[in-house]
Amino acid sequence: QVQLVESGGGLVQPGGSLRLSCVAFGSIFSQNILSWWRQAPGKEREMVASISASGGSTNYADSVKGRFTISRVNDAKTMYLQMNSLKPEDTAVYYCKLVGRFGGMDYWGKGTLVTVSS
Repeated sequence: QVQLVESGGGLVQPGGSLRLSCVAFGSIFSQNILSWWRQAPGKEREMVASISASGGSTNYADSVKGRFTISRVNDAKTMYLQMNSLKPEDTAVYYCKLVGRFGGMDYWGKGTLVTVSS
């Protein structure tokens, strides 16, 4: 039903910024909850931020609150994660997730690597 493609990852120094993008290709997007997850080596995958279908409601992990901003542009089938004041602890592969509706499956992108290091 949909394919998710993340982009925007890379190497950045502590205190720097990056913007991640997730573009959906398929028949569903605008009515679905979306979220960003991340996974660092040796750690479980954790949810970073989520956003409602309309974009009117957002939630953030405590570790990124005040530094990251999730947004979406439904006309473009795109979700963003603006990451500011990056820390080495933010280093991880970041994944886009679309939550299925009506008993449907969830969808994941393949991820984009963010490395925060001096």
